[in-house]
Amino acid sequence: MKLNAPGPDTDSWLKALIGRAPKDRATFTQALTHGSANAVNYERLEFLGDRILGLLIAEWVYDRFPTEPEGKLSRRFNALVSGETCAEVARSAEVPAHLVLGKQARDDGATDSDNVLGDVMEALIGALYLEGGLEETRTLVRRLWADRVDTQASAPKHPKSALQEWAAANKRKPPEYAMTDRSGPHHALKFTVTVSIKGAGDASATGGSKQEAETAAAKALLDKLTT
Repeated sequence: MKLNAPGPDTDSWLKALIGRAPKDRATFTQALTHGSANAVNYERLEFLGDRILGLLIAEWVYDRFPTEPEGKLSRRFNALVSGETCAEVARSAEVPAHLVLGKQARDDGATDSDNVLGDVMEALIGALYLEGGLEETRTLVRRLWADRVDTQASAPKHPKSALQEWAAANKRKPPEYAMTDRSGPHHALKFTVTVSIKGAGDASATGGSKQEAETAAAKALLDKLTT
């Protein structure tokens, strides 16, 4: 099946991104293509890229933080491979300008969806791995993620874990999470979650998945309770 073409400047952008012109342009086009635009899209490449990214980040933090125990390494790893981080990297790499989307998905805001951008970033990693192998892919990941690894002075604590610890330290009942809204089309679902600690307060947040919304809500409440 023929793929819809990305924008006219995508060739030069890809060359700058991976350091050379792609040998197999079709695979990178597939990595940038959303299911709303073509049945041949980024989903399979995203599946592969997710695993490759996990391997490369795991070996990186293992080497860079040689004295840290498994728990701290896991926290670093989870923060660096999260969908939110992948989407931030995609925005920094100017991925949104080169997405191939159907009209409805574009109208629904898929260009700025953390879910879409995170998946496409992983799909691009998968595409490069298939064409250039692990070494070229490692070079790309270390360049795009460098600031995030280098600025992690300590292993980040997940907001939900931190909020639970705050509740225990302040002799409160554990946080309670409730999904208060679910809206949007299938490819751009939005979930709203409210978290509350009895006698302390509550906060709400919206995300592209229930887990993302819960994490954002926990962070919002933790910020409210500690500032």
